[in-house]
Amino acid sequence: MLTPMSNAMGLEDVEKELLSLKGWSVKGDAITKTFEFGSFREAISFLVRISYECEEMDHHPDIENVYNKVRLALSTHDAGGKVTERDIKLARRIDDISWV
Repeated sequence: MLTPMSNAMGLEDVEKELLSLKGWSVKGDAITKTFEFGSFREAISFLVRISYECEEMDHHPDIENVYNKVRLALSTHDAGGKVTERDIKLARRIDDISWV
């Protein structure tokens, strides 16, 4: 049984939420953002820091790291790999942590 935060959002609702999330966009069935840091060490530090938020929420992004760039993609497996309120909430928490 899906919890309310596991219900897939419609594209229009996702796009409305993204208006308040700088740099996030819809790509396929996920929301994504690329963060560019000053160095590899900063990028890895960011990943370690957000890992605590992800674990606390028991919600984990797809992560791609190339040197100083980190690309995150958020979707909810319990909702068929679609975007849910849970993804929006995690994106907000990640943005609160980011220093770039």
